[in-house]
Order: sequence, then C-alpha cells, then structure tokens
Amino acid sequence: MTPKPCTEADLCLVHSREYVKGIRNGMIADADSPNLPGIYDYAKLSAGAAVKSMEIALEGEKSFSLMRPPGHHAGICGRALGAVSLGFCYCNNVAVACRKALDKVDRVAIVDIDGHHGNGTQEIFAGRRDVLFVSLHRYGFIYPGTGSRSEMKCLNYPLRYAVGNEGYLCALKTGLKEVDRFDPDLIGVSAGFDTHRYDPYCSLGLDEDAYAEVGRMISELGRRTFAVLEGGYGRCSPECCNFLAGLEQT
Repeated sequence: MTPKPCTEADLCLVHSREYVKGIRNGMIADADSPNLPGIYDYAKLSAGAAVKSMEIALEGEKSFSLMRPPGHHAGICGRALGAVSLGFCYCNNVAVACRKALDKVDRVAIVDIDGHHGNGTQEIFAGRRDVLFVSLHRYGFIYPGTGSRSEMKCLNYPLRYAVGNEGYLCALKTGLKEVDRFDPDLIGVSAGFDTHRYDPYCSLGLDEDAYAEVGRMISELGRRTFAVLEGGYGRCSPECCNFLAGLEQT
C-alpha cells in the first residue's frame, strides 16, 4: 500500500510544537540526522505509514511499515533522555501511531527489538498507565547510553555483549510475559534489525533464523499487532525481514 503523510497535528501529539516547527524550518539537525532537502516531508510520510499500519492492525490484519527515516530516538523535544544525537531519527513514528491508537483502544504495548535503546519512545510515554514499553538493546558503549534499568511501565532489558540467539530470545520471553500480563489491545513493534551478527553499528549476535522466532513469539500473544522499521544497516538486513513470516504463523 502507498502511505500518506501524517498531519503536523499528529506529530504534535508526541512532540513539542517548537520541535516540529524546527524540523519544518530546517533548524533541527546534527551529524547523524542532517537537514536534508525535503526531510520534513519524508518524516511526515514515514510517520503516516506507521499510522496506516496501526489502522490496518486495528482492523484485524498484521501489518508492517517498511519506511524510513526511523523514529524511536526522537523524544518530545528531539534529543531524548540526554542523548547528544537524533540517531538518524526526526519524528517518532511508532509513538505517533500508538498515541493515535489510544483514541480507539484502552491499552497499547510497544516492543522495541532494535539493537539501540528506544530512548525517545520511553521519554514520550514514561508515566502513562495505558502504555507499556519494552526494550531489548545493547547497553554500554553503544548509543544512546540509556536504558540501564526499568522505570514505571518502561521495562528495559540491557544486554552488555553479543548474547546470540539463545540469550536474546530468553530475554524476549521474559519481556513478552510482562506484555501478556499487561493485556494490551494492540502491540506496536519497533522492528530494528541491527541486532544481526553482521550489522556494523550494534549487533547482538543474532542470525536470520532468530527474527522469524521473534515474530512467532510476538504473534503467539494473540493481540492485534503492527510493526515499523527502525534500524538495520548490514548486508543481511533484508533477510531479517523473515520476522514477518514468524509474525504471520498464528
């Protein structure tokens, strides 16, 4: 399906008006997230695709937004929780979609499987009782350096080395038990594939088979589910999309 851009009002559901205006006027940029020509329009399109993916999920079909720029590092005012970079992100796609979903459902869970902590998503939803955020990520010398511990309904599973399939799936199983206990009406997945063993930026030692299993484990929760693309920069990133095959198994 061809997505449509979200509105500026949609972006302002999770970002400050000053920040959104800054992107539109070319005033928000850094080395990782430069002020590229038309980036504001691309960011609105990527967020709009996430919203469309969410709407499809609420109708009963699993869906995936294969769009960039990614979003989970973008916080309320841009840089979240003290991060020094926007981390390739401009607007928080999954956060926009989940915030709009809360107009229709009571509870939403966000499962972030990107190799980096979703610091922007945590900042946006911290303190809310109707959103559970679960993030598995590499922690230590890896950007953004946040997510060392859980806070309120933001559950973090920091992994300090490349744990491989077994270690990662064990941590995911623990996190998904909390999702099941939360009993959400909808699950949004920040699907980053930079956990792959050949990814140059992060890597948690996963091979392609792990992603199908990740999708299957999430699908077994039996909730309406959508996913959006986050990171993934290695040559095997396309193969990691077998996550979708696992997501469709049940």
